Amino acid sequence: MPPQESDDYDESAAQSADRNVYGGELEPCSTDPETGYLRDGHCRDVDGDVGEHTLCAVMTAEFLEYSRTQGNDLITPRPEFAFPGLEPGDRWCVCVGRWLEAVEADVAPPVVMEATNESVLSRVDPDQLRVHEFDAEEFDSGTLQE
Repeated sequence: MPPQESDDYDESAAQSADRNVYGGELEPCSTDPETGYLRDGHCRDVDGDVGEHTLCAVMTAEFLEYSRTQGNDLITPRPEFAFPGLEPGDRWCVCVGRWLEAVEADVAPPVVMEATNESVLSRVDPDQLRVHEFDAEEFDSGTLQE
């Protein structure tokens, strides 16, 4: 789980240094539910985050179900970790590797480019991101199976 507080993390320096995939200031992904490795709402590139929770995606039922079958249940609330569980339509900082796996499985959730950390570009081609760019008018989150 992410650290709650860290004495060696300079939040103001990180905020000024974090850029999105367009090169602009990294926008928040979500504060309700609060996401990011640091649970500060941003998909920051943080030392120690081996999962690289740097890609802001809008959850779909299809992706949430896929992630659960891959061993990462993002649906079930885990109060012991202050994790409310996610629903279709929620925004969440996902692991770059899991998103790439979801691309291969044709279940990748849409990407919020302004809230996706530029570090993602070291692993994902910009054209691939554009194909999956979030469009509010076209978005259909789907329905979870009971």
